[in-house]
Amino acid sequence: MPPPPISGEIRRAAMKRPALLAVPAVLLLSLSFLLLRPSSSPPLLPSAHTTDPGRGRRLSVYVADLPRALNHGLLDLYWSLTSADARIPASSDPDHPPPRDHPPYPASPLIRQYSAEYWLLHSLLGPAAPASAVVRVVADWREADAVFVPFFATLSAEMELGWGATKGAFRRKEGNGDYRRQREVVDRVTAHPAWRRSGGRDHVFVLTDPMAMWHVRAEIAPAILLVVDFGGWYKLDSKSGGSNSSHMIQHTQVSLLKDVIVPYTHLLPTLHLSENMDRPTLLYFKGAKHRHRGGLVREKLWDLMANEPDVVMEEGFPNATGREQSIKGMRTSEFCLHPAGDTPSSCRLFDAVASLCIPVIVSDDIELPFEGMIDYTEFSIFVSVGNTMRPKWLTNYLRNISKQQKDDLRRNLARVQHIFEYENSQHDSWDSAPEDGAVNHIWKKIHQKLPMIQEAVTREKRKPEGASIPLRCHCT
Repeated sequence: MPPPPISGEIRRAAMKRPALLAVPAVLLLSLSFLLLRPSSSPPLLPSAHTTDPGRGRRLSVYVADLPRALNHGLLDLYWSLTSADARIPASSDPDHPPPRDHPPYPASPLIRQYSAEYWLLHSLLGPAAPASAVVRVVADWREADAVFVPFFATLSAEMELGWGATKGAFRRKEGNGDYRRQREVVDRVTAHPAWRRSGGRDHVFVLTDPMAMWHVRAEIAPAILLVVDFGGWYKLDSKSGGSNSSHMIQHTQVSLLKDVIVPYTHLLPTLHLSENMDRPTLLYFKGAKHRHRGGLVREKLWDLMANEPDVVMEEGFPNATGREQSIKGMRTSEFCLHPAGDTPSSCRLFDAVASLCIPVIVSDDIELPFEGMIDYTEFSIFVSVGNTMRPKWLTNYLRNISKQQKDDLRRNLARVQHIFEYENSQHDSWDSAPEDGAVNHIWKKIHQKLPMIQEAVTREKRKPEGASIPLRCHCT
């Protein structure tokens, strides 16, 4: 059966749930734990528990009133399509023609990697929602800590990219179904008194696809944006002087202070530590060699590594054949290479975690999910772009890592696998998500943002009429 529409009936039901007393929270934002890390600290940081502002109190969320056509109705439309995604060979589209027992969210790897939007809404309105330990739905927006906007922005964008009437028309507004939906969402949400109360600062948009809400980003910039990284948002400051101007970035729409980095949905099955086997390959990578922007590093690195012994560099698309190759490659390799593509991060990182293949992250500016809750240095290797561009540097570095160090990294990988899970693999079902998985960690991260957001809302109230204050963010 299709999920129920978001309606007043659901809100009235939500009002019957027991409400918890809110307690005021005055928190200090501390950066010391980022600078001072004990050398033997576990990947799950104590600070995730001791400084969690939501501990003992659930996050109260109001679900904005949007038509079903903008969320689950989009899924109905997707599964009604008869042609395959125009961006890939028809034989590589697992969803078209639709299989008889298709999952609720697309299985196509181009779209499934962004399924966070489905799971977050499901956590609010699904059958397990009332029992959530971290979030509750309220029927009155005045009682809410945050307002969730239930628009499947990624699915909307992907449908336009893959099934749009004219190739290359995505950036145009005329005849663009995705733009029409974006416009409807923004017009409805900004007309509501909840938006006027906060200027949108307490509203939550799920924008996992770099193309999601492309045409209206400036209008929703004050909100809490859930993104996989900032790669699709950075704007080079071409007007700045100095030799380093090309590296300067204007943070006028995204910021670690207000936004939340969320994980991709991994596409490969989870390998448990008890199932781990010998790994004869030193380093593995599978993906496209030629990318844009930051992905140019990948192309240079490919040329350096292609003829190295014990290194496998495979080019391919994640269709059924490519998926099996990736499973084998990641499960038989000590390390999995993670260079930037079109954006700094990719689903490949979370496939590596699921496969217990120690990630080797080649990036100088990557942002990662749940930092402050987990310590990536306990289960990943970070190397600079400059060092990896030196011939044989990376392979020599990896070969000098002892077996004991690799075993420790892999054990720590196993300890954090569940944190990146959206689906409940134990039940092989789309009806529930892991209790301590990605969804609840996202809600906890949003909860951590509330004190600063509430302060910004309060400051906004005293701004004189006609005053113009530029957006700014002094954060790293």
